[in-house]
Amino acid sequence: MTKASIQSITNWMEQPTHSPLLISGPCSVETPEQVLDTARQLKAQTPISLLRGGVWKPRTKPGSFEGVGAEAMQWLIDAGRAINTPVTTEVANAQHVEIALKAGVDVLWIGARTTVNPFYVQEIAEALRGVNIPVLVKNPIHAEIGLWAGAIERFQNLGISHVAAVHRGFFSSSKSMYRNAPDWQHSFDLRALLPEIKIICDPSHIAGDRGLVSEVSQVAMDLGMDGLMIESHVSPDDAWSDARQQISPEAVGQLMKELKFHNDVPIVANEELAQLRSELDQLDAQIVDVLRKRMHIVEDIANIKDREGMSIFHMKRWMKLVGEHSNGSEAGLSDAFLKELFSTIHKYSVELQTSLIKKTK
Repeated sequence: MTKASIQSITNWMEQPTHSPLLISGPCSVETPEQVLDTARQLKAQTPISLLRGGVWKPRTKPGSFEGVGAEAMQWLIDAGRAINTPVTTEVANAQHVEIALKAGVDVLWIGARTTVNPFYVQEIAEALRGVNIPVLVKNPIHAEIGLWAGAIERFQNLGISHVAAVHRGFFSSSKSMYRNAPDWQHSFDLRALLPEIKIICDPSHIAGDRGLVSEVSQVAMDLGMDGLMIESHVSPDDAWSDARQQISPEAVGQLMKELKFHNDVPIVANEELAQLRSELDQLDAQIVDVLRKRMHIVEDIANIKDREGMSIFHMKRWMKLVGEHSNGSEAGLSDAFLKELFSTIHKYSVELQTSLIKKTK
């Protein structure tokens, strides 16, 4: 790949984002023809910054298609060269890194199943010691932001200066329209820990359904994400892995045409918005004051429970509390929002009671 092509990626990681980075390509590299046809059609539809393709595919169940393996690496690289675009693939161990670097892959990404294990991440980081290749780190399957930030820092500590994050959603046991819960607030938490990090959204893995990819992509742009990683296949229904969430190159092009981008305009520049923000700040202060008063009552309850030898947690009380506030439609609010809100309030109330009673022992 040309130095200019790689430089465009590193520049994007170093400088303020003016336009989102677009990474696209098949979930898995299946055949030379499949990845080349996909790449050419993507190039014809919209400018892409990186051609992606999975060579090794970690699967939950044995017997599932787990990627062609190292042989497919050259197919991916040849497709990238054919459209003059850098390529990226997932690596999960030091052997993968060695094969990818030897083949000439331009950017590596770390998958969600790897990010969960610091030993795996450290092994990959050590394999990259002295090799300043850009690395993308997907969030761990479960919402442990410390693991996500820690994985990024492991690469940075070993001299990998170009590292970006990929928000691909989180596992949830709750029923949802999405394959992985977006839980957008966790990307805000990561930015708080690592303010300079660029965050790319993977709408394909969040959605799990090609009909939702465009919607998720727009939300990501509305929230100021720095790029998109979209799975695309020349014939999505025939894909060997994750067929439901892949979209055609034509659909990628249409998505990018319809996507609305936003200027980062300071709030003070819009008087109406500034006024509404001020009203929200006042309401937030009132909410905090109410919660403070509620916790004072919780302290009194803890004293009574301690004096009377009562248990801290009462399931019936918890069910009543959550149940009474679960019909949000009457108040014009989401049922799920109210359930989560009062579950969190009760959780911290129990924790406060526990800590207070422990002090008296």
